[in-house]
Amino acid sequence: MKVSSFPSCSFPVLLPLITFLLVSTLLGAAAVYRSSDETLFPFSSQQQQQQQPQRQPQSHSQSQPQGDQQQHQQQQQQPTKSQTPRPVPTEQQEYKYFHEAGWTEQLVHYDARFFRGEVPYAAHRTELEHLIRSYLSTCRALGVETWLAHGTLLGWWWNGRIMPWDFDLDVQVSGATLAELAARHNGSVHEYTYWEEQPRSDAEQQQQESDGDGAVVEVEKYKMYLLDVNPSYAEVGRRQGQNVIDARWIDLDTGMFVDITSLVEREPASQPGVWSCKNYHRYKTQDLWPLRETEFEGVPALVPFEFEKILVDEYGEKSLVVTEWEGHRWNPDLKEWVRMNKTEDAS
Repeated sequence: MKVSSFPSCSFPVLLPLITFLLVSTLLGAAAVYRSSDETLFPFSSQQQQQQQPQRQPQSHSQSQPQGDQQQHQQQQQQPTKSQTPRPVPTEQQEYKYFHEAGWTEQLVHYDARFFRGEVPYAAHRTELEHLIRSYLSTCRALGVETWLAHGTLLGWWWNGRIMPWDFDLDVQVSGATLAELAARHNGSVHEYTYWEEQPRSDAEQQQQESDGDGAVVEVEKYKMYLLDVNPSYAEVGRRQGQNVIDARWIDLDTGMFVDITSLVEREPASQPGVWSCKNYHRYKTQDLWPLRETEFEGVPALVPFEFEKILVDEYGEKSLVVTEWEGHRWNPDLKEWVRMNKTEDAS
């Protein structure tokens, strides 16, 4: 029996045929997988597109020119009108009208415009006497109602005189009176005449001794005083406290002065009958009026009706009983404050 076999041929002839069959098989399989949405390779171009972030559509601002784009961005960054915080208002620095010669306890009682040097202790009280006498006499002549206040009122309570350690003088007026002073007398200069004892010359003394007269003679003198009203006198509030003094009576020779403050009803609706100054001193109508007639430093003066109550409220009860103060001792026989020497003061 004869067995058939493959025809005999060489291997180089079969190799191209085998390669063709394998490639055809693979291509057919790939076509089947693509039709069923199955991928042959794990990272196809479609998957790469899905994994890439999608680009956002170009906005209108991005399509604008560069200059317009920057302006648009600035407008977006700026807050709207309702969002803009309002600036906190700060009070402007208050202008101070009256200026003193310095900041020491002594210099604050001299007006800087007329200051020529400190008045020594021996002459200080005399200058204050001329100040208050000229002020009270002028106000009485003009029909101006004014009364003693603060430390000046306390000096009156003790002996009707200025306390020797005081550096200034204090008086008060009503708001209506101050307005009248401002309208009619602001900036006015007033002459005050007084008599001063002076020793006679040797020739005069010899002549007068023969006639039986004394060794001193009274000489007529005069001083000039300025009534200066603060332009801020009508302001009701204290503000920054730079203008709590409403007016001054100023000695043009020395710069010493009388402080004048006005009392007004600052809250008439809620606190009727309560009078106060810009420095928070408060009084009731019945504590002030009717004013009492009296004398101070030898001239007519006015004081509040309830003067003792006012003094105790301001200085305490000890101000009416303590007999040693500021290097001085009260002498009940002389009814004077007498300056103590250094040994007494130290004890």
